[in-house]
Amino acid sequence: MAEYLKGLFGAGKAAPPPSPASDDSDFADYAGVPDPSPASISPVTTASASAQSAAPTSSLTPIAYTKWYRVWERTSPRDFYQEAFIIPFLLVICGLHYWGRRTNRAKAKGWMRAHAPELEKEYFTVGFVSRKTPSVDEVQSSGLAKAMAAEDVVIPQSLLKEKTASEFNTYATGRQNVAFMDIKLKLYKRYNPMTLLVEFILSFLFDSAQPPAERMEATAYTFDGKEKDLVPRAKDGPEVRGTQSSYDNFVFALVNKDLMRSLREDRYDISLTSTKDNEKLPSWVTTMSEAAEITQHMITPDVVKAIEKAGDAFEYLIVTDQPLDKPTKLNETTSKKRLSLSLRLPASASPDAYKSTLPLFNYFLRLPDNLAAGAHFRSEVQRKIRNTREAEITKIKKTDETEKAEERRLESEKKKKEMRDNRVKGLSAEEQRKFLEREREKGQKKQEKKMSRKA
Repeated sequence: MAEYLKGLFGAGKAAPPPSPASDDSDFADYAGVPDPSPASISPVTTASASAQSAAPTSSLTPIAYTKWYRVWERTSPRDFYQEAFIIPFLLVICGLHYWGRRTNRAKAKGWMRAHAPELEKEYFTVGFVSRKTPSVDEVQSSGLAKAMAAEDVVIPQSLLKEKTASEFNTYATGRQNVAFMDIKLKLYKRYNPMTLLVEFILSFLFDSAQPPAERMEATAYTFDGKEKDLVPRAKDGPEVRGTQSSYDNFVFALVNKDLMRSLREDRYDISLTSTKDNEKLPSWVTTMSEAAEITQHMITPDVVKAIEKAGDAFEYLIVTDQPLDKPTKLNETTSKKRLSLSLRLPASASPDAYKSTLPLFNYFLRLPDNLAAGAHFRSEVQRKIRNTREAEITKIKKTDETEKAEERRLESEKKKKEMRDNRVKGLSAEEQRKFLEREREKGQKKQEKKMSRKA
């Protein structure tokens, strides 16, 4: 009985024999390892004990603690290698940007110093200016004419306006036969050498890309007898009349042969002309005109001499009444007469560098007077030019009618489809099936008729 109770309560149970080593050979390294004891977390340790117990774990030297302002004691030059490359690069970029903008401004001012006297001789207002109205006392004391001509009346703001870092504009108005003139200076993008380099590379690789160039583009918009509509009438002043400034409609151009192809492709008005060389002009200049009589009238000794003196700086001189882009609407075919001149700019920013192109620029300023005085041709020439315009208008009308007919057809098909859908919706399932079968049969018969006609 006693043995039974001991077995029941486990009092005399023997410990199980250890398992053979071959069964748990993977855990042999951990056999008999004592339980870990907790490490001391006491913050109080002696320096000698720390030095003896600590073992070097890295070859890096520890950073010494110094005052916050003693940077040289915590750093070395190799810590600033990245900045040594970035900062000079940024300084070069900023320096090139500043130099490029300054150079372009100096070149634009040099052009203005050379051409401002000629512009002021021909136009009453040059540049972007504001006018101060004279007071009643000034008019009564010195008269209206002297009061308006006083120096303190005109307040010049700027002869040139910087549209971008590589484009400058100016404006002139107040001249007989000309409503106003816009002048645009296009310069190199010196402030961005990478962009300039890419433009040169693209122009070298592709013929469609024009190489960057520095040029002056002037466009004069003539009155063409519309002074009454464009010039504001003074209070109690005489009525403005403008019948003497009109001249016939035509397109004529003197073009450097290097630009002949690109102008014909880019401009609609030039595409209406025919190209022909003229013995009076240099070999590198050609005429693009709508009639031989127009060419004879436009080529004068003055323009020939001015072009020869300008040399390679001359690009084109255009007299036109047609738009630059091909018109797609009838209202775009309205005659808008204007004159255009394009000249290459010299490399120097000095005003003396423009002596070779000034005669041609002066001829361009006075050209509206020559046109108003003599650009009136025979009725045969006018009829030929009118027929060319009417042929283009007929094409536009035909295209417009075709587009309208297509719109009407689509609208009709849309309405038929809506009526069909409404009709099908009101039918039963069996009636819808029969209706769709009849449509399918009709479609097949139409297709068979088309095939038989083609055969």
